[in-house]
Amino acid sequence: MYRYLKYIPMIVVSALLLISCGADKHIKKGDNYVAIMEYYEAAREYKKAYRKITPKERKKRGVVAWKMAECYRKSNSPVFAVGAYQNAIRYGYPDSLALLYLADAQLEKGDYKASQKSYEAFLEKAPENRMAQIGLQSARQSQEWKMNPTRYIVSKAKELNGQRSDYCPAFVGEDTTMIVTTSTRKDATGDDISGITGQEFADLFLTKRDEKGKWQKTERIESEVNSEYEDGAPTFTRDGGVMYFTRCTSDPQYPKYAAIYRSTRSDAAWGKPEPVNISNDTLTAFAHPAVSPDGNWLYFTSTMTGGYGGLDLWRYYIGSSKALEGIVENLGSDINTEGDEQFPSFGPKGELFFSSDGYPGMGGLDIYCAVQKNDSIWNVSNIGAPVNSNGDDFGMTFAPGLYRGYFSSNRGDARGWDHLYSFMLPETVHMLHGWIYEKDGYELPEAIIYMIGNDGTNTSFGVMKDGSYKVRVTPGVEYVMLGTCKGYLNTMQELKADSTEGYKEYQRDFALPSITRPVLIDNIFYEFDKATLTAESTASLDELVKLLELNPNVTIELGAHCDYRGTDKYNEKLSQARAESVVAYLIENGIEKERLTAKGYGESKPKEITKKMAEKYTYLKEGDILTEAFIDALESEEQQEECHQLNRRTEFQVLRTTYGLYK
Repeated sequence: MYRYLKYIPMIVVSALLLISCGADKHIKKGDNYVAIMEYYEAAREYKKAYRKITPKERKKRGVVAWKMAECYRKSNSPVFAVGAYQNAIRYGYPDSLALLYLADAQLEKGDYKASQKSYEAFLEKAPENRMAQIGLQSARQSQEWKMNPTRYIVSKAKELNGQRSDYCPAFVGEDTTMIVTTSTRKDATGDDISGITGQEFADLFLTKRDEKGKWQKTERIESEVNSEYEDGAPTFTRDGGVMYFTRCTSDPQYPKYAAIYRSTRSDAAWGKPEPVNISNDTLTAFAHPAVSPDGNWLYFTSTMTGGYGGLDLWRYYIGSSKALEGIVENLGSDINTEGDEQFPSFGPKGELFFSSDGYPGMGGLDIYCAVQKNDSIWNVSNIGAPVNSNGDDFGMTFAPGLYRGYFSSNRGDARGWDHLYSFMLPETVHMLHGWIYEKDGYELPEAIIYMIGNDGTNTSFGVMKDGSYKVRVTPGVEYVMLGTCKGYLNTMQELKADSTEGYKEYQRDFALPSITRPVLIDNIFYEFDKATLTAESTASLDELVKLLELNPNVTIELGAHCDYRGTDKYNEKLSQARAESVVAYLIENGIEKERLTAKGYGESKPKEITKKMAEKYTYLKEGDILTEAFIDALESEEQQEECHQLNRRTEFQVLRTTYGLYK
């Protein structure tokens, strides 16, 4: 319907060659219908004429096939247009545009390989044609886009669709319980059939949600906003009090051009619509209005002079400033192309969404998103499958503040009828979660986590009773977090949230060493029967360096322990040397030697089993002390060896928490 505005005005092909009287009669009728832009009726007449022309009359058949194809193109029937253009080419129609339009129709059918060949054939004749270059790029990329859809979730809005065309939905301002759509369903006002589409004239229909959020029966708006002509493509001011829409009147003698009308709501009724006088030019189409988020501008599509080709997007000032009153602006070459830009609407962050066939796309009209960088520069991107398809995709409406709503498409409908689809872009949510607990122990529900981000974040939060936490983070931001709890050393974690779209989780846990109890240093290894640290020990010792740097007022004792195998004197000497090796490593890596004490305990302090350890070693219980007698009493050699390993350990014990405070 309204997307057929791109064919206004129509250049009527000149006189036909003389052919048979029967064919001539139908051609004449077809030409008359074309003159008033009734392409559906014109195509029917050209088809009758084509059948009356013999295949021997090649040139004559080619001309009529071309005319018929053009009518199918302009009434949005790509399936029929393909065959008609192929006939025009087969019978030698001389205009190479037949190849270009054939390629466009094949693309809209989703026949990407065939359209690619047709574009390539046309570009051999016109290598500089930009629309053909874009079409070829579309044919090559469409399959890839289809195979790699975006995160949009799309489904047919069965509860809003009738048995005919439904399109151009719009929420009534910020009220998401009411939606107005354009429809050609049977109870539309007019009884006439559109000569452009072959469908009944469209009207504006209202659907409301019930208290459970379910859409109720769709009903025609009982107001003068609906007429005997085409009415549709509505938009509303934020408060829902003013509606702008498109009206296409018709005349059996002259072409009529679409115009934008305005209606004000009083209580639940819409008042008599009045035309919006954007220009005094009566030979220009104005359609598809969209009120800007600030309410000051009416965006629309038009064939006004001064554009970039086809239909362009413009805006008209409707605010209260007298200085700007009556200003009309073209959105410029960042938005408008040699093709057609139509159906503007606005997203939750003020983005401009519109449909176009002038950019690389998947066929027909695709929906694009334009983000304005400054007063003169826009970044335009195709929003991809599954919102876009090889058919016409257009007329988006967003629920206020959300990337969800409805749009229109004629995808998969052999008759070319438009239907409403719901869409939702899952919110990009990145969550950080984890636990904070005592190292070698249990959760610390009294803990506090401090978080600083390079985006200015500076916050703190507590944890749950089980020591867990969960917090939302911003994609692309780097964070530093400090885990704290009274009676424990602080520990730090870092996070760089990536820029992944959609939902993503990160985990960072905090294991806080006790200030009052010895703390095991995991994964410390020495060469056999020596005090030399192995390379595998580096990672754990580097973590200890970071811990001491994070807690600069702490002094510690490094204690090394042996199992009971070997003499007491030998074990004491070996453990002392090992403790000193650890201290030396820490000093080499920047820790003041005054903060470190090395102590070798030999076998004098066998390990005492904690509750947490007893959960892992089920043959042990809390309070067991791994003395020589206890280990020898174990029946299993495997269990005995595990206990020896537990005794062979390196621990640190906090001695002071006031180092350097009183200098």
